[in-house]
Amino acid sequence: MESGRFYSGKRVGPILSAVFLLGSGMALAGDPTGAETLKSDPGLPVDYVWVLVCGFLVMFMQAGFACVEAGFCRAKNATNLLTKNLMDFVVGALAFWAVGYALITGTDWKGLIGTSGFFLSGQGYDVGNYLSFFWQMVFAATAATIVSGAVAERIKFQAYLLYSIAITGFIYPVYAHWVWGGGWLSKLPFGLGHLDFAGSGVVHAVGGLVGLAGAIVLGPRFGKFDKNGKPRAIPGHNIPLATLGVFILWFGWYGFNPGSTFSAHHLRISVIAVNTTLAAAAASLTALLIVLAKTRKFDLGMALNGVLAGLVAITAPCAWVEAWAAVVIGVVAGIILVAGVYFLEAIKVDDPVGAVPVHGFNGLWGLIAVGLFADGTYGNYAIEPPFVKGLFYGGGVDQLIAQLIGAGALFVWAFGVGLILFKLLDVLIGIRVSPREEIQGLDLLEHGTPAYPEFYTVRR
Repeated sequence: MESGRFYSGKRVGPILSAVFLLGSGMALAGDPTGAETLKSDPGLPVDYVWVLVCGFLVMFMQAGFACVEAGFCRAKNATNLLTKNLMDFVVGALAFWAVGYALITGTDWKGLIGTSGFFLSGQGYDVGNYLSFFWQMVFAATAATIVSGAVAERIKFQAYLLYSIAITGFIYPVYAHWVWGGGWLSKLPFGLGHLDFAGSGVVHAVGGLVGLAGAIVLGPRFGKFDKNGKPRAIPGHNIPLATLGVFILWFGWYGFNPGSTFSAHHLRISVIAVNTTLAAAAASLTALLIVLAKTRKFDLGMALNGVLAGLVAITAPCAWVEAWAAVVIGVVAGIILVAGVYFLEAIKVDDPVGAVPVHGFNGLWGLIAVGLFADGTYGNYAIEPPFVKGLFYGGGVDQLIAQLIGAGALFVWAFGVGLILFKLLDVLIGIRVSPREEIQGLDLLEHGTPAYPEFYTVRR
């Protein structure tokens, strides 16, 4: 049977095996009550509850992103950012229901897209299929909401809504099919094909690289760079809110990574949880110390983004590495974060919350780390061989080659399509707000509801 997260029942359990059979059009009736599914495996309720609870945690990460982005930006744009994070989930869920999920899990067409199961119709009315849909939906919404930070404080709201539909309905699903839906990357003849356990690339790098494209097309905020091109700091208005957001995201990541086993019966979840913790801690401390050496200040903002950078980097390899490797992956993630922030400023790209280095650059690093540190003790969502083994554990360069190919394809796809999307939207409707609106703030003119009304004086 073909490889891929949604394909081999031996690898990912009866839940996803049923999804494959439904999506491929084989003779299997849907089971909307779950009665027949339960007969096939009485232990399934444990896995269903496990996946749903982890999915609820991932959904709650939207609150974390909302807090981080609002806190790291200015008070006059807080309502705008909160609304965008809400709409990512609202319109994202509908677009993913209509189109996106079918593109991931439907009948494969030449390794590129799925072609069946739109609107969860027909045989898709099945408890296993709905479970898989919910899990992938919260992932799609996460990919979408990453972009809002990179384009914050200057993009028109209607342009953002169209972008959110595009990423949840098309950009994310197509690449997810390549990796998790039995597409061409999962079938590479190197190692076990391109691997991404919980989405360093599929979710985070996709969002981060589309965000990079959006930030480039939009241009920097007014006042970000002086007349000599030197960057100016634009402080966020509420660091306590941003800090709360990071803790919410860190907590939600314990659903994101361990939940990606799709089975509570894989006791590897304990390894995944520990690796997730250590990488985040190592990246945060590394970023804090690097900036301390440069500025003689303990920069909380950089330490907070360091946590997120480590979480992103460990998301792809979290199930395949041991603790020391998770720490090393986190240290490198912290370095990439700081270097990425300074690099973007050097090329005059304005990313208000650091979304591109956190999610884009470290998402790519997480993919590469699989090919280096995988220790050969866990399979592709399986507790039996073949196991994933990287370069440093005697696995040779095969898995690393597969990871590099996937990372390259991801960059071309996400950044390239993102660039086309934002340029097209700019031509058709214009994506940047007027100078007056940007200076006064998006809350009042776009939403009529400032987050802090006491800051405004109404002129009559």
